[in-house]
Amino acid sequence: MNPSQPASRCLKRILLTGAAGGLGKVLRETTRPFAEVLRLSDIAAMAPAAGPHEEVIPCDLADKAAVDALVQGVDAILHFGGISVERPFEEILEANIRGVFNLYEAARRHGVKRVVFASSNHVIGFYRQDQRLDAASPRRPDGYYGLSKSFGEDMASFYYDRYGIETVSIRIGSSFPEPQNRRMMSTWLSYDDLTQLIEKSLFTPDVGHTLVYGMSDNREVWWDNHLASHLGYRPKDSSEPFRAKVESQPAPAADDPVAVYQGGAFVAAGPFD
Repeated sequence: MNPSQPASRCLKRILLTGAAGGLGKVLRETTRPFAEVLRLSDIAAMAPAAGPHEEVIPCDLADKAAVDALVQGVDAILHFGGISVERPFEEILEANIRGVFNLYEAARRHGVKRVVFASSNHVIGFYRQDQRLDAASPRRPDGYYGLSKSFGEDMASFYYDRYGIETVSIRIGSSFPEPQNRRMMSTWLSYDDLTQLIEKSLFTPDVGHTLVYGMSDNREVWWDNHLASHLGYRPKDSSEPFRAKVESQPAPAADDPVAVYQGGAFVAAGPFD
């Protein structure tokens, strides 16, 4: 716990699922100031072992009883667990659909009132890159992974309306150390901006179910966050310093999905016969 962190911005215990994943490893470090204890969970092994103010609890999200035990005693959940790429539906079903149901059911039973759900731009991946969207735009998932994140957003909405569990669903663009291609010049989300967005999602009062696009202050964007302005999210980074490096790469063909659709290559992944 960071002693300079105001008490109002520090919870007793936060659960981070997917803590062994790419973003989970980052958030394990950057979200430490937000809780006295960070409970870390994943189906995969985590290294290093639990440090000061950490708890490590392995858990399969498809195991309802295990998830129930995992959620007991936490004040908020950062749900970054599950499969993060396009895969056969049967795999997505267990980790991402059954898993998010188990998580919200456990939150209901244990009185958890705030969830930050790692949704994805792949919920709207079949829109073209020349279209501008906000949180009210109809969803157009680009695959089974996108469908699972769309289901998770519906779970968040339902559990707020029925049980008062508040969620901020972050439609994460592309969160990496730097943008890797032309598409990511629009979708890039720096780690620092992601951490700021999580802080706003945890501590902003009365969020209900809020949808927010996870992107940095990039020059050319496809998403409009005016419907999430109450979060007070103000990205500080931009993909612009990487433009020359990215544009030195060979340009994709004009009809390549990575140059046409917001979801990029995900619109063409599969089928998995």
